[in-house]
Amino acid sequence: MDYFSTLPEGCISDILSRTSPRDACRSSAISKEFKSVADSDALWDRFLPSDHREILSRAVAEPPVVFSTKKQLYFRLAHSHILIDGGNLSFALDKESGKKCYMLGARALSIIWGSSPQYWTWMSLPDQSRFSEVATLRDVCWLDIRGKLETHFLSPKTTYIAYLVFKVAGNENGLENLPAKAWVGVVGERAGDDDWDEDETTSSVYLKFRPRGRVSRAAQEAHNGVLPQEREDGWMEVELGEFFNDGGEKGEVRMRLMETKRLNWKSGLIVEGIELRPKVST
Repeated sequence: MDYFSTLPEGCISDILSRTSPRDACRSSAISKEFKSVADSDALWDRFLPSDHREILSRAVAEPPVVFSTKKQLYFRLAHSHILIDGGNLSFALDKESGKKCYMLGARALSIIWGSSPQYWTWMSLPDQSRFSEVATLRDVCWLDIRGKLETHFLSPKTTYIAYLVFKVAGNENGLENLPAKAWVGVVGERAGDDDWDEDETTSSVYLKFRPRGRVSRAAQEAHNGVLPQEREDGWMEVELGEFFNDGGEKGEVRMRLMETKRLNWKSGLIVEGIELRPKVST
């Protein structure tokens, strides 16, 4: 007997909503009843963030996303970012979990001396960046980049990792093997703009690293700091830190990269933004 065919559609939908998007897709092979539910708007509406309509309304393009079903919308958001809030913030979904992902573009960051052309310039890379402008470091000795995002934007009860997304130009100077400090933390609603608590959670990161001698990359990273990794989109990223978003409505996550100790002159850094992604379970 095909016991699955005897289950009410609402029961099947409730079962699948407690799995993952991947499992829901696989369930289509169980029976025609499961396939019908696995493709339904009712099911995929439960996988989408509850505020996805409000997020889509903030997109910079009209229409922002073309879709005919909620399943199609889910995978559209899981495979590409949409620009929202004037084009300085991008939004996507983590394909496996449906958790929210955001990237703050360079224009949404606070970059010390970022408005001074002798230190930083702004340029367009339409074939490389999702944002209209990226920040290019000309020459500074005091490197300080900050970003912040209200925690209610993010998925609740979720551990996130913040990444600086960047490139290093061929004519860079002063960045190779230079340890910078990174800090990520959640602050309450009463925290002021100057409340950046660089405590024991500060970590060391590298924007450009070249091993010396025969020390392995893994050993060097474990001993000295976090190393940059190449992304599929051609940019580099380095982990700034992680935090747990407990779902509070009034908090703010703050991220910072700084090199203010050696004070050597640095140039050639191209900043696209800071990305927040759910931590992948292993």
